[in-house]
Amino acid sequence: MSEGQNTVVCSFDPKSLRISGLDIHKWIYEQLHVPENVVTMVQIDRPRSQVYIKFTDLQYLQDLLYSTTGQSEYKHDNGEISQVKIEMAGMGTSRVRLANLPLKHQMRQ
Repeated sequence: MSEGQNTVVCSFDPKSLRISGLDIHKWIYEQLHVPENVVTMVQIDRPRSQVYIKFTDLQYLQDLLYSTTGQSEYKHDNGEISQVKIEMAGMGTSRVRLANLPLKHQMRQ
């Protein structure tokens, strides 16, 4: 994901049980009450136990943050409840090192 505009990140407890992609989609629409037509993308980052939800408009993002006060719960099939932190996605910066590129693709100084 290249930019965090109109995007929230839902951080699940990393110690909780693994959640399927289908169950995450159901949770977004049934628990968070997010209409399908306002979501442009859902990205699951399993190693970090995070789900990114990109909205069509900033207003929907703000409405979600206001209605949830930045917290929600996920109830697993076995009854276990996991806490979920919801916040605006901040992408930050990353340093990338490229190696073994042919000379014709290297940047000129």
